[in-house]
Amino acid sequence: MKLLLTGCTGFIGKELIPLLIKEGHSLTVISRQSKEKLKDLGSNQSINAIQMNPAESAYWNQEVVQNSLKNCEGIINLAGEPIAEKRWTEDHCKEITNSRLETTKNLIENLRNLKKPPKVLINASAIGFYGSHPQTEFTEESLPGNDFLASLCKRWETIASNKPRATRLVVVRIGIVLAKDGGALGKMLPIFRAGLGGPIGDGKQWMSWIYRTDLCNLIIESLKNSSWSGVVNGVAPNPVRMYEFSSSLGKALGRPSLLSVPGPILKLILGDGARVVLEGQNVKSQRFNKLKFKFSSPTIEDALKAVLT
Repeated sequence: MKLLLTGCTGFIGKELIPLLIKEGHSLTVISRQSKEKLKDLGSNQSINAIQMNPAESAYWNQEVVQNSLKNCEGIINLAGEPIAEKRWTEDHCKEITNSRLETTKNLIENLRNLKKPPKVLINASAIGFYGSHPQTEFTEESLPGNDFLASLCKRWETIASNKPRATRLVVVRIGIVLAKDGGALGKMLPIFRAGLGGPIGDGKQWMSWIYRTDLCNLIIESLKNSSWSGVVNGVAPNPVRMYEFSSSLGKALGRPSLLSVPGPILKLILGDGARVVLEGQNVKSQRFNKLKFKFSSPTIEDALKAVLT
């Protein structure tokens, strides 16, 4: 399948792109990354790399971009500035918002102008859609929350829903993605290996996670399986509390996991962004049984074993 990818040169894309190539897909990758970094992608004959900021509408008028849109059969849109890696200043919140909403808005507007739109659009969202609550269990049927991230995800999904009628839409609300070379786990591993790890905050907050390989396989399955449409929660079937995760990681590494990171310290570093890891949410999917999707790592122990071997 001829695919157009946006936002796929980061933490998820570094595993997704090789898997897509292995599946035999031909890829055009749109990214803000420098030409030097895109050369690594472009060295493969299956990849055409285009350097541009997809949040800027003018770039979409380029002939190379328009030709890629006309020729593509499917689109994967994962574009978005990382959420929990910097302090939530006013400027950073604007970047978090625009990198998602403006990119998706530009994409949808251009798709609607095509005589023959692509068959499928896989659009990212996040479990932040549901807001945070210590007790409530959320599924695809749950209502959105009312905080910054919930509002952002709702607007993001609304824009994506304006896709052409002929294009099948799958919205993946992604949880905390686990792999050793980035994301939350990538930051925690050096600390835990040094014996200085432990739960964040009081440790009671829920952590709805997914092993990166499972997320990539989920995206690939949603591309080729026409029974996938609408919203899917991109989370493993067994969420855990933060203290359970810390304990499991400590055991997997053979290191203690007793030193907690106080909430006020994290708030000092990340500002309002600390809410992402201090509050959490218990999110599950009601759809995977019907869709017959099987996880390679359904439990946190499975995921950590896969990551550390």
